[in-house]
Amino acid sequence: MDKLYESSRIKVSEVSANYVRRIHDDIAWDDRMVAIVGERGVGKTTLLLQHIKLYDDLSTALYVTADDLWFTSHTLVELADSFYKNGGRALYIDEVHRYPNWSVELKNIYDTYSQLKVVYTGSSILDIRRGGADLSRRQLEYTMYGLSFREYLSLAHGIELPVYTLEDVLAHRVEFPMQEHRPIALFKEYMQSGYYPFFRQSDSYTRLQQIVNQVLEVDIPKYAELTLTTIAKLKRLMYVVAQSVPFKPNYSKLGRDLECHRTSVSDLVLLLDKAHMVQILRDDSFGVSSLGKVDKIYLGNTHLAYALSDSTPDVGNLRETVFLTSLRPKYDVMAASMGDFKVGKYTFEVGGRNKKQKQIQGIDNAFVVKDDIEHGYLNVIPLWSFGLLY
Repeated sequence: MDKLYESSRIKVSEVSANYVRRIHDDIAWDDRMVAIVGERGVGKTTLLLQHIKLYDDLSTALYVTADDLWFTSHTLVELADSFYKNGGRALYIDEVHRYPNWSVELKNIYDTYSQLKVVYTGSSILDIRRGGADLSRRQLEYTMYGLSFREYLSLAHGIELPVYTLEDVLAHRVEFPMQEHRPIALFKEYMQSGYYPFFRQSDSYTRLQQIVNQVLEVDIPKYAELTLTTIAKLKRLMYVVAQSVPFKPNYSKLGRDLECHRTSVSDLVLLLDKAHMVQILRDDSFGVSSLGKVDKIYLGNTHLAYALSDSTPDVGNLRETVFLTSLRPKYDVMAASMGDFKVGKYTFEVGGRNKKQKQIQGIDNAFVVKDDIEHGYLNVIPLWSFGLLY
């Protein structure tokens, strides 16, 4: 185990703690078992290492990745047992989805070592309730998303803004340092490349394409036990969606194009949504976003749109995508029968600076969300201001 301890210390010492995501303060790190799930590339590993560096004792904390070669001849239970008996009190396991039978072993660790705290990360496609053990009653679970516009402003430009509620945004209570910065230009910059924390890297688009390939070729197939033939269809489906979002699904036609049954196409779309590669927007026929009929399919974020599209992404699609991405982490968003989106009692129509009120005329609590405007008025809200919700 000496190699594991050495690797842990090196990784913790090398991580920068100059900027720590806000979700860090939302996590109950002292709970006995904590799960942090999220798509690849959003910063889960960095968050773990930062927490250890800033708040934990390196003599009693250990960081490991679940795909470390050490686990080819040892188990998680063996690690926990040895670590605990040698004074360990906080075990951090990264990418647990790469370890077979992870849920059963984590349950055994939880039930056996009552004084050992376990924090682990996994892919957003990870189903905590699936597998050999149901951990949902034993742990706290958090979902980590990519950077919000607010977080991007802080990390990229040193502009510090508070988190606003949806009601704050709709009541025009958002304050922005207009004297020094222009939100429209910064928001366009964010939409093009600011969702993932590695935006500063010169090869960020290449890295993002690699992440997409890993999700489609490794993460989803492993979770859903897909065959090579189905993996090829999954990749084809992702390409079709990327070139035609917002995509109104016709599962029968897609099934013919992909040479599979429409039910299989629906299942593949759900897998892409679970992996945060796409966002499914359902209607409000059941009053709950997870139960309604699929109305549209968007890419997971606008950064993906720029990386995967064969041409310049449609600006209307980008606006709707970033609106959905900005609200989804905190609010239940559904398709509206009139307008584009419905969030609780509120209806939203999203467009450019010349967008009119026609689509929402006569609807209570309805708002026009406009891109390319700095200030809102009455029921007109700047699109960029929704990026300050988390």
